[in-house]
Amino acid sequence: MKIIKKSYVIMAPVAFVWKAFIDPHEIDAWGGGPAIMDDNEGTPFSLWDGEIYGKNIEVVINKKLVQEWYGGDWPEASRVTFIFNSEGNRTQVELLHENVPDTEAKIIDSSWDSEYLGQIKSYLEE
Repeated sequence: MKIIKKSYVIMAPVAFVWKAFIDPHEIDAWGGGPAIMDDNEGTPFSLWDGEIYGKNIEVVINKKLVQEWYGGDWPEASRVTFIFNSEGNRTQVELLHENVPDTEAKIIDSSWDSEYLGQIKSYLEE
């Protein structure tokens, strides 16, 4: 299993960035929908119409989001942690994706840039 780490600076206030991660309408707008998501611990979620799914493990609003993730036929969950650091109208998002299946690590790594974090950045900075 692999680990993926990424860091993004998004030129938007943390409240807007947070909403892009947890509000289904915002997720649909940046391309991750249809989505089921909220900011409550223990609740299930799905992105891209169920291609990625799991549950929220830890939620600290505007600060931290930890999720258990499944995709495709993964034998066990991976763990995704987002840390949000706010500096006025600038938000740094730190990603730690643990327990990534070896056979999918390369595509998942690039998908963070092209399909998830990169899309949120583009959407919020328009």
